[in-house]
Amino acid sequence: MDDNQNAYVKGIIEALLLTTEKPLAVEQVKEIIDGGTINDVREAMLNLQKDYQDRKSGMVIMEIAGGFQMLTNPDYAMYVKKFYRTKHKEKLSKPALETLAIVAYKQPVSRLDVELIRGVNCDGVILHLLGKELIKEVGRKDVPGRPYIYGTTKQFLEYFGLKSLEGLPKLEDFALLQQMTEESEKTQKDASKENYNEPSETAQQN
Repeated sequence: MDDNQNAYVKGIIEALLLTTEKPLAVEQVKEIIDGGTINDVREAMLNLQKDYQDRKSGMVIMEIAGGFQMLTNPDYAMYVKKFYRTKHKEKLSKPALETLAIVAYKQPVSRLDVELIRGVNCDGVILHLLGKELIKEVGRKDVPGRPYIYGTTKQFLEYFGLKSLEGLPKLEDFALLQQMTEESEKTQKDASKENYNEPSETAQQN
């Protein structure tokens, strides 16, 4: 791809980034332009990203959840906040954040697993997070009763601005969660033994 073609493709990408609210995948761009390869498109995307970075633009292009998204430059965030004041995305409650953290770090995980760690019923919080599409059902646990197990979603990555789950802070940074996890290990083992020895009514019927 020559310089003129590269500049044209960067213009297409810039226009698409400005008009979409979701991360833009390289494959999506490739589907709507003529000529060039996936590598050409990705190179143009990265060059455009560098252009914005070099000129200290008010916008930056970040790689998030398997695509690229145009966001406000964090260097100017305080001025945007002053302009919009209270215009922020909905904040999650402390119980929702705690539950979401457990799902993110321990996934796939069942509701019972989460409750054993948190020490409280999590039905309502799990339903709330499912409704927000921050978590999803990813299967069933291979134990009597076969409860659903949950994992995080692409929307989870978008909400926290993560490229992938590898971008999560290390688990050891969450001392409280780690301590709660360790304290619950024996309880989880005991509960598993009890469930195995005394299958639920549902399991017996099956």
